Amino acid sequence: MLTTTLIAKEIGGHISPNQPDLVITHAAKLEEGGANALGFFSNPKYEQSLYQTQCGAVIVPQGFVPQQPVSAVLIEHANPYFAFCTVLTRHFDPNVHRSGIESTHIHPSANIGDGVHIASTAYVEEGAQIGKNCILYPGVYIGRNVVVGDNSLLYPNVVVYADCIIGKHCIIQAGSVIGGDGFGFAPINGKYMKIPQIGNVILEDWVEIGSNCSIDRATMGSTIIKTGTKLDNLVQIAHNVEVGEHTVLAAQTGIAGSTKIGAYAQFGGQVGVAGHLTIAAHTSVGGQGGITGNITEPNQKLTGTPATDVRTYLKSVASTRKIPELIKELEAIKAEIARIKSGE
Repeated sequence: MLTTTLIAKEIGGHISPNQPDLVITHAAKLEEGGANALGFFSNPKYEQSLYQTQCGAVIVPQGFVPQQPVSAVLIEHANPYFAFCTVLTRHFDPNVHRSGIESTHIHPSANIGDGVHIASTAYVEEGAQIGKNCILYPGVYIGRNVVVGDNSLLYPNVVVYADCIIGKHCIIQAGSVIGGDGFGFAPINGKYMKIPQIGNVILEDWVEIGSNCSIDRATMGSTIIKTGTKLDNLVQIAHNVEVGEHTVLAAQTGIAGSTKIGAYAQFGGQVGVAGHLTIAAHTSVGGQGGITGNITEPNQKLTGTPATDVRTYLKSVASTRKIPELIKELEAIKAEIARIKSGE
């Protein structure tokens, strides 16, 4: 049974003395919660909702002092949002509380860890290793010698090709393909000859891949997505790319082959990056930005195509908007010159 006392203990939070030990059955928004709901409050913008909430308990910032009466049990924590997410994962996420082997398509040589759930239509090939507490939804395909680390979650129809490595605590959303062939062809006599792609893909720990992403295997060596990186839906990572730790790539971003992206980079939607480039750590690129050359200095904020400093780009856009007015002025000057000449 989940109670406010147990929640406080699990997250390292604090409850003021003489507060009741309530039973918590679900999580909810402050505006929608009931007597047995757990909510959270961290943004001062929503403080009024805290005073009006019907939630039985609320996780609030450490040291928070209410300015009005609050009916809920307050659980103090240094990071309420993180603490709330921790409780959701442990107790309320329906996707992470499954176990049992349903599939009959598991090769006898595959090594399956304890507490694993493999749905009925999932397919696990020869030599694969599935770590403890992993969940493989229907339609998941695990190729030969693939390694999936402990506590990883693969949603329906995820495909992981042979020899790829998925780290611990990874999440791969539905329809994504890990380890498909890189786009490698050699022009010969007016035709294109396929270059065998014999490398693999490595996803390090705590990586999350959105739905319908493609991460291509390396021609040789590895395509690497490093620890803590998050990919939105519809992201394309080409062969031999390396994406640094804790980088985030938004939807429809495409990275061409052999490019190396530093740690903590942030790319908006539809960013395009040319191949064989090096992108420095902490580089931020606005939506639809195009990177065509190396970014050697860290901590830059870029946008536009070719990508340039945000302030420079905005000045350029502002100047561009003045072009119609400048053309009118130029035409007026030309007319005045013509009038003067005709008067001569």
